[in-house]
Amino acid sequence: MRVWIVFLLCLAGHAIAAPSLKYRTNLLKLFCFLQNCVLNFCINLFFLVDPCLNYHCKKGKVCEVDDSNTPMCVCQDPSTCPAVEGEFEHVCGTDNKTYDSSCHFFATKCALEGTKKGHKLHLDYIGPCKYIEACLDNELSEFPLRMRDWLKNVLVTLYERDEDNNMLTEKQKLRVKKIFENEKRLQAGEHSLDLLARDFEKNYNMYIFPVHWQFGQLDQHPVDGYLTHSELAPLRAPLIPMEHCTTRFFEACDADSDKYIALEEWASCFGLKEQDVDKDLII
Repeated sequence: MRVWIVFLLCLAGHAIAAPSLKYRTNLLKLFCFLQNCVLNFCINLFFLVDPCLNYHCKKGKVCEVDDSNTPMCVCQDPSTCPAVEGEFEHVCGTDNKTYDSSCHFFATKCALEGTKKGHKLHLDYIGPCKYIEACLDNELSEFPLRMRDWLKNVLVTLYERDEDNNMLTEKQKLRVKKIFENEKRLQAGEHSLDLLARDFEKNYNMYIFPVHWQFGQLDQHPVDGYLTHSELAPLRAPLIPMEHCTTRFFEACDADSDKYIALEEWASCFGLKEQDVDKDLII
């Protein structure tokens, strides 16, 4: 940088001392041009090169730089979370404690990282903590009936609205199109459990892809063919206040109790046959 400054000063002095007016004018133009280039470079260097700019941290952590200007993720202070505007932002943790927002929850969980309490703490559901009635055995068997039908209708809705939003891949659109155009498809609505059970039996093939698709949507962090408690959260959290069998259902899906739900376990929970489990359908 010092070299550039010396060069510009020399150029300016040379321009002033030059005998020819035209020559002086051209040199001064060059001087101004180079001066602006150096100035813009300094501004960009100072304002745009932020080590944390494209450095991503998981929920509950924020980026900071150390003494050597190296970015790193540190636990967020809950007091720095955005102000809450209403109860609709509250969430309930598995410790049965209501947190002001998901930001406050994940910041608190981060502070407990490495402890037994922190390992057990997860986001349970959206909304303030409340009494969730126990799920009875007969209710548990009814849950996948509604859930399968809901997954199918979600996909059909995405297909209808997906002209420009690219919410589905071309391959996924072709699979959903077959469901959408099938005249035997049970339309969305409030249906009795008996009707849902009969429809699953008669139109079994319509439900295979929706079950696989939802698994693929959840298996993201990382994509490894297994669902963890955290990966299930986007589906579990909104459902629990409305479906009190949600927690027990997902616990039952983990047949070998290893804290992971494999695709085969997921498919079995929704009543799919073993021979219809296809990893290519979750891509």
